[in-house]
Amino acid sequence: MTPGDISQHIDLMKVRFAELEKELASPDIYARPSECKKLTSERRRISNILELFTAWSSALRDIDSNTELLESETDPEFRSLIENDLAECQKKSVDLENQLMSSLVPPMPKDDRNTIVEIRPAAGGDEAALFAGELFRAYLKFAEQKGWKHEVLDSTETDLGGIKEAVFSLDGEDVYSYMKFESGVHRVQRVPTTESGGRIHTSTITVSVLPEAEEVDSIELRQEDLDISTFRASGAGGQHVNRTDSAVRIVHKPTGITVASQQERSQLRNKEICMRILKAKLLEITMREEAEKHASDKRAQVGTGDRSERIRTYNFPQSRVTDHRYGISAFDLPGLMEGDLGQILDPIRESLNQEAVQNLLSGLSSSGQ
Repeated sequence: MTPGDISQHIDLMKVRFAELEKELASPDIYARPSECKKLTSERRRISNILELFTAWSSALRDIDSNTELLESETDPEFRSLIENDLAECQKKSVDLENQLMSSLVPPMPKDDRNTIVEIRPAAGGDEAALFAGELFRAYLKFAEQKGWKHEVLDSTETDLGGIKEAVFSLDGEDVYSYMKFESGVHRVQRVPTTESGGRIHTSTITVSVLPEAEEVDSIELRQEDLDISTFRASGAGGQHVNRTDSAVRIVHKPTGITVASQQERSQLRNKEICMRILKAKLLEITMREEAEKHASDKRAQVGTGDRSERIRTYNFPQSRVTDHRYGISAFDLPGLMEGDLGQILDPIRESLNQEAVQNLLSGLSSSGQ
């Protein structure tokens, strides 16, 4: 491929970049934080594409210059220098072209959203609850490595230090583009600390990842559709930890969705958390319906699949984690549990991105004919 093949596409991006600069220069935009964040993210993406295109074009010109010099140069020493420089330029151009093609792939609509994550033990009793707690902490460490902010919206611990459930939000750049791959059933195989016979047990937990709803989503919550009740917050073992009914439960009558929060001492704050989670769940329903309309697009299906689908196995005796959807394995399970989820998420993202790049190139080729 040459710069000329995508020059028309790049010209359109330059026009769009100028429009974004003008929009973001207006003081009014900062009164609309959701829109401001979206436009800023788009400007950053286009700026990166334009920089890569400029660098790639420059590398190709260097290749042409060195090729011409090589054709006319007869001195062996100078030819060797030119050949070395040419090889470096060729490698650089390939790297830049790959980066450019990946950057040209449009992000999925909700990839830049903040995210709400829910973790719950499924099969396996105490062992499932313990692993749920460990994965919860691994996610928070991963978020810290990425520079994301986190807020625990609701959590209930067990007597042994596991969790009955944990609900938390993640706020940062491209949060959903990473975390959406975590939705589904996670299976753990290991010898529990309480197992005296050394037998390997299998337990499962479920993870649900929801992009946060924003104003542009127009998620309407009518008061008559909500059944709101309060109760006393409880801790491990079921004992009450608050003398007042500060915990809140909301049932959305049309869908039957139930959300609850007892994280805060304030009833009002817990109600706000419930509404936030409920909106995210209603947005997920809309996204799933949209994904069904585009069943051939694998990227559109990510994060909208069946919550009962087993997506990953953590085999502690072999220090192996395998993602069954993409056939990808990593062999540093202790590192992953310390927050290094990149060893499994980066290959998944790269696999989908390569497919999207091929589709993009096919589209550009067709439009150029």
